[in-house]
Amino acid sequence: MTIAEDLPTVLDLLQIQSLAAPDMAAVDALIRRRLASDVVLINQIADHIISAGGKRLRPMLVMLAGHAAGGSGPEHHQLAAIIEFIHTSTLLHDDVVDESDLRRGRSTANALWGNAPSVLVGDFLYSRSFQLMVELDRMEVMQILADTTNRIAEGEVLQLLHVHNPDTDEAAYLRVIERKTAVLFAAGTRLGALASGADAQVQQQLYDYGMQLGFAFQIADDVLDYAAEAADLGKNLGDDLAEGKATLPLIHAMAHSDAATRQRLRAIVEQGDGTAMPEVLAAIHATGGLDYSRQRAAEYAAAAEQALASLPASPAVAALRGLARYAVQRTH
Repeated sequence: MTIAEDLPTVLDLLQIQSLAAPDMAAVDALIRRRLASDVVLINQIADHIISAGGKRLRPMLVMLAGHAAGGSGPEHHQLAAIIEFIHTSTLLHDDVVDESDLRRGRSTANALWGNAPSVLVGDFLYSRSFQLMVELDRMEVMQILADTTNRIAEGEVLQLLHVHNPDTDEAAYLRVIERKTAVLFAAGTRLGALASGADAQVQQQLYDYGMQLGFAFQIADDVLDYAAEAADLGKNLGDDLAEGKATLPLIHAMAHSDAATRQRLRAIVEQGDGTAMPEVLAAIHATGGLDYSRQRAAEYAAAAEQALASLPASPAVAALRGLARYAVQRTH
C-alpha cells in the first residue's frame, strides 16, 4: 500500500477491495493451505463454507488495521486466517442451532451433510485456528483470541436465552451483539495493530473502531432481514422472526405499538411465527422501526470513524472509514 499525493479521506468498497487485494490473495492462499485434512469430509464441508463467497470482511480488517498502524507482513496474514477460521466455525455452529438451510445464497452445510458433521467440522476449524495461534508463539495473541472465543461462546448462549422471549429489550439485544459479533471485529483490528508493533493507545483506538463497527454491521444486518430482497440477502427473509429472535426493528415496534398490537407481536415472537411477516412489517413500518434501527447503526458507524480521528492519514485509514460507511449502506 502506498500513500497517494492527494489522499482521499474515505474509500468506497471497490477502492477498498483493490487496496487490500494483494494481502487478501495471500490470506486466501493461507486459508486454503491450512484447511487441508486427510479426512475427506472435513475438506468437503470446510471448502463448501469457505468458498461460499463471503465478504472476508474480518480478515480484511486485520490487514487494514495493520497497515493503519504501520505495515503488514506474514504474521498479519496468519492472524487474518485465524480470525476467518473462528468466524467460519461460528457459522457452522450457528446454522445448526438455528436450523438454517440457506446461507450466502447456498444450502448450508447442515442441510447438505447433517448437523453432526457440521458441528464437528466447526470444532475442527476452532482447533485449527488455535494451532495457527500457537505457531505465532505470542502469549498476548493467545490471550486476546482465547478471551474472544470465550466471549463469542457466551454470546451464543445468551442469544439462546432470548429466543422466543418477547421481553428482550434493546439493552439485552446489544449485549448479544457485543459478544456474538463485535468482539471478533475488535479482536481483529487490535491484533492487526499489535502485529505492527503499535503502542497501547493505537491498539485501543483500533480495538474501539472494530467494536463500534461490529455493532453497526450487525444492526444493519438485522435491518436487512426485514428490508432486503431474498436474492440480495443470500438467506431466507424473515429467518430471525421464524427463529423467535426479536431484533432491533421488532424490539422498537413492540415498545412503541398500541397495547393490542404489542400483545400480538409478543405472541408472534413466542411462537416464532414466520408466516406473520406481513403483520410484523406493518407494525415495524408504523412505528418507524427500520428508520430507528438504521439511525442506531449509523451512530455506531460514526463512532467507529471517530475512533480513527487521531491516526495519521493513510490509504488504510481511509479504507477503514469507508468500511464503516459501507457497513450501514449495504444491501446484502
